[in-house]
Amino acid sequence: MEKIWLKSYPPGIPAEIDVDEFRSLGDLFERSVARYADKTAYHCMGKSITYAELDALSARFGAWLQGALKLPRGARVALMMPNVLQYPIALFGTLRAGYTVVNVNPLYTARELEHQLKDSGAEVIVILENFAHTLEHVRAQVPIRHIVVTSLGEMLGLVKGAIVNFVVRKVRKLVPPWRLDGHVRFSTALQRGAAHELQPAQVGHEDVAFLQYTGGTTGVAKGAMLTHRNVIANLQQAHAWIAPYVGEGKEIIITALPLYHIFSLTANCLTFLKIGAKNVLIPNPRDIPGFIKELGQHRFTAITGVNTLFNALLNNPEFAKLDFSTLRVSLGGGMAVQQVVAEKWKKVTGVSLVEAYGLTETSPAVTINPLDLAEFNHSIGLPVSSTEISIRDDAGHEVPLGQRGELCVRGPQVTPGYWQRPEETARIFTHDGFLRTGDIATVDERGFVRLVDRKKDMILVSGFNVYPNEVEDVVAAHPGVLEVAAIGVPDERSGEAVKVFVVRKDPELTAEALIAFCRENLTGYKVPHHVEFRDELPKSNVGKILRRELRPK
Repeated sequence: MEKIWLKSYPPGIPAEIDVDEFRSLGDLFERSVARYADKTAYHCMGKSITYAELDALSARFGAWLQGALKLPRGARVALMMPNVLQYPIALFGTLRAGYTVVNVNPLYTARELEHQLKDSGAEVIVILENFAHTLEHVRAQVPIRHIVVTSLGEMLGLVKGAIVNFVVRKVRKLVPPWRLDGHVRFSTALQRGAAHELQPAQVGHEDVAFLQYTGGTTGVAKGAMLTHRNVIANLQQAHAWIAPYVGEGKEIIITALPLYHIFSLTANCLTFLKIGAKNVLIPNPRDIPGFIKELGQHRFTAITGVNTLFNALLNNPEFAKLDFSTLRVSLGGGMAVQQVVAEKWKKVTGVSLVEAYGLTETSPAVTINPLDLAEFNHSIGLPVSSTEISIRDDAGHEVPLGQRGELCVRGPQVTPGYWQRPEETARIFTHDGFLRTGDIATVDERGFVRLVDRKKDMILVSGFNVYPNEVEDVVAAHPGVLEVAAIGVPDERSGEAVKVFVVRKDPELTAEALIAFCRENLTGYKVPHHVEFRDELPKSNVGKILRRELRPK
């Protein structure tokens, strides 16, 4: 497809980006921390660290991995933490030392955690103690050799005050008892790292920076290999798009989405690191009153999030009382931004809520709307710089402009494939190297892309992917279930919610008992909100359950 979208680019946005500006993410990091040494890099729960401190602490962590643990080249390091200061220290320490980061959702169940650690082959894990009991359950079944445990108390360090101390005590009371033999504390790892010198990592563009897990086109979680080139390309693409609206060393970005999520990781953590911004980390954005109180402490200039988060803020009357005079960038992704939310956001803040689109496999950005968009346009925007898109039919042929087809993407941000899954990798690419997104879209004459439907059956709950196969596998494991099908249904709070249709084996099985069973085996957002019992499920002539027949008409 001709790049018709270039004519719709706002002034100052380049058609191409320079992927070769940085040798690696470590190179980018070291340039930024040198340039913005005295500026605040991260702030969380009253504690801040400067770029110089982030440089020193991450170097210690990386030196500990290299010198004390003597990890081999290509080793994987799992990070299982919410948005706390230890996360960027461990993240950049791992990358600078030349290893691969495996981001892990701290809310994973033991079953989910076991799969990811086994599949990735991670040798080290850094985990907040609040979630260590989950690791304890699978410790003997996974290849982890070194465990680093940390806490909110370690993060807060020397921060004083009754309110902070109360928060720490309150959280610690919620921590289930755990016992992990042979673990070290995060502070101990940093102390031991000081006895070693971080050695320059011999990594380049083609080395894997992240194993970012996703369901892809099936329900089996797979590690998308994101190389240093992939991620550098995407942060360069993001920076090119926001550059006309931001100043170097002047921005304060609110990071409420978890950094282990690819959207927040690239958009907030990496892109804004490049320009010397202050990242305000929000460990628990579900506490809306607490979140709004924290927002009131900062003259923030940028915020990212998903539709449900923006909606929750707007529905609290205290949010409208904040000072938005410095806000310039509001970016929504991970799920569709609803028109009513976008319009209300503009009315309350005076700034457009701009929708973008991406995938884990594309590091993630594919398209974005102009940041000075006057009004909501029901579009996911224009392809970012150095990106090609193609709308294709089931036979792989490009469809005429304006017609529906599968959105396919090619560019430097696209993954080379899934970790140790060559067959799955081959399945997601076209013969000419385009990534099949599984989403049905149209492109208009100006190059704006609109999503129509999802080709795959993925359910999107508050920006997180839920795959029916995984939910169905768990539900089917209940002894009282004969057959099951899972779909997504509209939900005012989360965009979509999971609904399961069940044929009972045990006539006494209740919806409450089934949901309780799911909570033991699935992360919260994957747990069905609705259960409908039926005598039979619709099937094809070969016996395949037809989910499409169960969806609301």
